[in-house]
Amino acid sequence: MTDLAAAKVAADALPDLPRDDDGPVFREPWEAHAFAMALTLHDRGLFTWPEWAATLAEEIKRAQAAGDADLGDTYYRHWLATLETLVDRKGAASTLMLDRYRHAWDHAANRTPHGTPIVLQPQDFHD
Repeated sequence: MTDLAAAKVAADALPDLPRDDDGPVFREPWEAHAFAMALTLHDRGLFTWPEWAATLAEEIKRAQAAGDADLGDTYYRHWLATLETLVDRKGAASTLMLDRYRHAWDHAANRTPHGTPIVLQPQDFHD
């Protein structure tokens, strides 16, 4: 399935997905990356779209209970949290591993000049 076809399937399966006439809409590059990761993991059979939608709804409810005003600007933060939840729940990666990579990514971002692509290196995984 092409990326465009996969995006259309996801958009049709997930009615709350921000979109315009051409498909999903992203305000930041990381939102598109999170979307692409979810498409890839779905295509590989890690979860079904109904399972994704139910987990995303749980995440949004949890965030709203914690004070998220739900103005639409946090949708992909919920998307990313849902992705992390399912990856952990399905055993594809543990929360500990996700935290390790998040820390390494922050370290790499801090040492990378603005406008330069961030590349993880072995030293990023050490304090």
